[in-house]
Amino acid sequence: MPNLEHPAYSAADLLHLESLVPCRESQVSTLLSIFGERQQFSFPSLFIYGHTSSGKTYVMKTLLTTLQLPHVFVNCVEYFTSRLLLEEILIQLQSSSGTEQTSPVHCDTLSDFVRLFKQAVASQELQDQTLYIVLDRAEQLREMEANILPAFLRLQELTDRNVTVILLSEIVWELFRPNIGCFEPFTMYFPDYSIGHLQKILSQNHPPEYSADFYAAYINILLGVFYMVCRDLKELRHLAALNFAKYCEPVVRGEANERDTRKLWKNIEPHLKKAMQTVYLREISSSQWERLQHDGGEPGQLKGLSAHTHVELPYYSKFLLIAAYLASYNPVRTDKRFFLKHHGKIRKTNFMKKHEKALLFLLQTSNHLLGPKPFPLDRLLAILYSIVDNRVAPTANIFSQITSLVTLQLLSVVGQNDQLDGPRYKCTVSLDFIRAIAR
Repeated sequence: MPNLEHPAYSAADLLHLESLVPCRESQVSTLLSIFGERQQFSFPSLFIYGHTSSGKTYVMKTLLTTLQLPHVFVNCVEYFTSRLLLEEILIQLQSSSGTEQTSPVHCDTLSDFVRLFKQAVASQELQDQTLYIVLDRAEQLREMEANILPAFLRLQELTDRNVTVILLSEIVWELFRPNIGCFEPFTMYFPDYSIGHLQKILSQNHPPEYSADFYAAYINILLGVFYMVCRDLKELRHLAALNFAKYCEPVVRGEANERDTRKLWKNIEPHLKKAMQTVYLREISSSQWERLQHDGGEPGQLKGLSAHTHVELPYYSKFLLIAAYLASYNPVRTDKRFFLKHHGKIRKTNFMKKHEKALLFLLQTSNHLLGPKPFPLDRLLAILYSIVDNRVAPTANIFSQITSLVTLQLLSVVGQNDQLDGPRYKCTVSLDFIRAIAR
């Protein structure tokens, strides 16, 4: 009995769609109920968000392609200006009609896009069914002109056509909403895959020469090692394909059978530990890793690799450490002078606290003698946005890096004092902590 049911589509198509999108049946069912039948007007705009590798892009592509719904799929990172984006939508719309394009598409303004869009839809006779425009990595729309995002959200009203715009993003809608207000889309959340979901999805890729139970046991071992540090489905699939040959070596040599999990685990454990040291970094290619497994060498033996000698912090973690250090040692009143280009005149005041007067002779050269001071998260992010050249989107990756740094600081405090001062403890970043992280 299929989990997906819809009167507008055949049971065979829905069963095939369900087999292609495992562990996302509830999200697909919700989308089908929103889409309705082909000739019905759907919701003008949808906003689908979730963490990276949560299946947003794959599910949407698979759904539209399997059910053969007319659609346009554009990645906003590739088409990073409004003109490129609008022209690509029109080009895909014309190419889907099957007619050869006689002249290049030129679309300079939004009004030109609306006019050309009406012509393209009329030429394809799409008035009787919904056209879906999917904009992947939609957070890039915030870097374009201010009228682009509101226009896409109500494109159905502007063009008077049966069209639905679907925005896919990793950040929440509250960070999209313009200050002047706009049409509110229907929001939908894609949660992260659980360990059971990852087990089910990865187990479907088992090689035909081995049984499904044997490969499922291997995936269970792999997730037991990597799940706490890596939830990315793409990265886990890469690791599973990369290390499976080493897992099968005892079976190939005849030293163990498929049910002898203890010997198989002892054989694969040291190699999974090596792979743990370079997860996400991709410092070596798949062929180099296979050669290392065959020779029994270490990743650091390859020329140009630094996994065992030096590991770079993530890009924004460096700036987060700098911002936290500045927030810990600089008073709040100096932020305007340090991080604004046009801060105006700052009057000098003779106001001092009692403990500052007592330590005035110590503070003539440096503020570090007082030690780091606590700071709120909003101030940390404000300093981060000031010292990074490009615009930083407050995604889940940024907040996860902040959480990691705070956790490291808490662990260092516990290691020194063996206990925290209850709820009064506030995180600070000292110079010694930064040096420890750098080492």
